[in-house]
Amino acid sequence: MSSYTIPNVVAQNPRGERIMDVYSHLLAERIVYLGTPIDSGVANALIAQLLHLEAESPGRDINLYINCEGGDLSAMLAVYDTMQHVSSPVATFCVGQAIAVGAVLLAGGKPGHRTMLPHSRVVLHQPADSGRGAIPDLIIQADELVRLRSQVETILSQHTGQSLETLRHDTDRDRVFTAQAAIEYGLADRVLDPRS
Repeated sequence: MSSYTIPNVVAQNPRGERIMDVYSHLLAERIVYLGTPIDSGVANALIAQLLHLEAESPGRDINLYINCEGGDLSAMLAVYDTMQHVSSPVATFCVGQAIAVGAVLLAGGKPGHRTMLPHSRVVLHQPADSGRGAIPDLIIQADELVRLRSQVETILSQHTGQSLETLRHDTDRDRVFTAQAAIEYGLADRVLDPRS
């Protein structure tokens, strides 16, 4: 992961100006930003933000912006389940890329509100794990990976309308979608036009 400084912004409020980090400012605007691969720490931060926004204004839209290189399946499923649990509809936006687990979160957004930026892409592929340990442990890990793959295929089928057989075939190798191709496949609903 790259190291960078999180910028601060000056926000106006009724009592004057307030300096805050850009992520806090986005959160105040009901925007959650995923800009890294998903691990348990990233998932916990995303879940906390979704739950905070839900508690603050139940039923009011939340916008999840995704630029994700992939990550841990179990961590992603925790975020996905939270998105489906909260009463606030979660609109999703792909900015850059939504790879593997990022694609599942994109597809899991509110129907009709799953958006791609014009040059963004989505990549589907089968899950992989670098198993370690004794052979019996590797067998258990492989069985768990098969179970998780099946869960992800079922989720994608529900949100895209693609059959499980099609998804199994399409995830055997990397399948890259342009913004328009992602819409045609059912992973997203629209391409956001540039602002004039």
